[in-house]
Amino acid sequence: MKTFLKMVLAVIAGFIITSLLFFVVMLSVFSGMAAAGKKSVEIPEKTVLVMKTGAMIPDRSQSNPLTMFDPLTMSLTQTPGLNEILTNLKKAAEDNNVSGLLIENGTMPSGWATADEIRTALLEFKKSGKFVYSYSDYMLMQESYFISTAADKIWINPTSMFDFKGLAAEVTFYREALEKMGVEVQVIRHGKFKGAVEPFMLDKLSEENRLQISEYVGSLWEHVVSVIAGSRGVPVDKVMNLADSLAGYDPVLMTDAGMIDGTLYRDQLEDTIRAAAGIEKDKKISFVSMSKYSNVTVKHSTGTGKDKIAVLFAEGSIVMGEGDDTNIGGNRYAEEMRKLRLDSTVKAIVFRVNSRGGNAIASDQIWREVELTNQVKPVVVSMGNYAASGGYYISAAARRIMASPVTITGSIGVFGLIPNAQALLDKKLGISSDVVRTNAHSDSPSLTRPLSAFEKDALQANVERTYSTFTGVVAQGREMSQPAVDSIGQGHVWSGTDAVPIGLVDSFGGLTDAIKEAALLAGIEEYRTIEKPEATDFYTKFLKEMTGDLRMKAIRKELGEISRYYFDLKEIISSGGIQAAMPYYLEIR
Repeated sequence: MKTFLKMVLAVIAGFIITSLLFFVVMLSVFSGMAAAGKKSVEIPEKTVLVMKTGAMIPDRSQSNPLTMFDPLTMSLTQTPGLNEILTNLKKAAEDNNVSGLLIENGTMPSGWATADEIRTALLEFKKSGKFVYSYSDYMLMQESYFISTAADKIWINPTSMFDFKGLAAEVTFYREALEKMGVEVQVIRHGKFKGAVEPFMLDKLSEENRLQISEYVGSLWEHVVSVIAGSRGVPVDKVMNLADSLAGYDPVLMTDAGMIDGTLYRDQLEDTIRAAAGIEKDKKISFVSMSKYSNVTVKHSTGTGKDKIAVLFAEGSIVMGEGDDTNIGGNRYAEEMRKLRLDSTVKAIVFRVNSRGGNAIASDQIWREVELTNQVKPVVVSMGNYAASGGYYISAAARRIMASPVTITGSIGVFGLIPNAQALLDKKLGISSDVVRTNAHSDSPSLTRPLSAFEKDALQANVERTYSTFTGVVAQGREMSQPAVDSIGQGHVWSGTDAVPIGLVDSFGGLTDAIKEAALLAGIEEYRTIEKPEATDFYTKFLKEMTGDLRMKAIRKELGEISRYYFDLKEIISSGGIQAAMPYYLEIR
């Protein structure tokens, strides 16, 4: 028996020691990757810059090497942020060693506003006289094609397909599934268009929600088709007919229609690039990735001087507390805005908002600091793919709001979700509870019983007060009357195109345009930009993401397509208090 125990203890000790050694080795590897990512890079003449589309492109690059590592495929794939892409395109236009750019198209969506901003930056890059080619090995998706319409030529592999069919918005409903589990979601809301709660109340779209989705998805597609028609010289009616007939499945049809320039194998593409770059036949082409090119130093005009324009990136759901790098913590971002207000070297702030909303109190915390800051120095909001509900709330006090025509914004409305799991606990799990109260509603709201009529009325009054505060904030910031805001509120979601004429957005423009506008409002010509919030320390990120990020990747790998339902329900459970959010579960594709 003693021998057996010794063996067991030895195995346990060996496992612990091996795990510690593995952790140390992994930490060393990632530290090396972090250090390598900062090393200066030199590129030879006639280099071709490679930009990958069809990937999840955040507004801001992630400096953590762990985000590049997929432990399930044991591969490293780094995705630069929009800020990095815009900077690199401007730099490459002035770099004599860069001959042109190749767009490599993938299959993942990055967001229509992000795509619109990249496309605009590519058009600026082309003014340098350098070539831009687009190529797809497997599938040319609509977002990638939209970006690629800025290219000189668009080619696909002869056996690949062009997924061109228009936009569809899909909403997932959970009411019956929750009923089967014995969970009732009690909804308190204001706004007839507040579609975020419908998945828990209904089994299909309400007519009001169907109408608004049809309007803003139609507005997005109208902009996309207009751009395609103008850039490719194909009439709008013909573009629509090609989408209706799924002509993208036949590359020959799309080539004849003028939508693409033909099909090429990879070797033929490289021969074409050699000819355009002036590279000898059969000589290796020097390709440089967007991430690697970030470390290339080029002599070009950059902002100088002590005056700064701060770009504060806010991406993800708005949550209570500090939050993390994947969301917008109310306390953290209020503090960030406060620091920028007190920094005398910061003359203006660009608040980059890419959020569908979230907690109403956290939104109000951030709004207050934006309002105070804008009284001292100009705050310009640059809207990304989304700046809706709470995302609009935190934008409303800015001096100027800029968005893409395909930004999703508005959704001025509030709601609360209170789950009642009494049937699940009692009838299905056999769990009962009892409570002792000092007052009539001390246990309200409770997960183990339904709300009483009195409690529902009290919560509804809270929602009404929050909605009144929300519309008052917008009215003050946009210099409108509160009834006017209510008429375009009620939870109604708008596209950027439709948000301009109703006064929710001032003008179209991306992040670069917002920085120029901020400088103009501040009355400065010489300045440099800084990015906030500060990136989290690598080792802190490493420890956090060793569990969180890798666990999420493992869940996605295991559950595949249905993993999104798991994360949807997880967000429902974790959300707290009154919410100012647009439909979280809307998928536009």
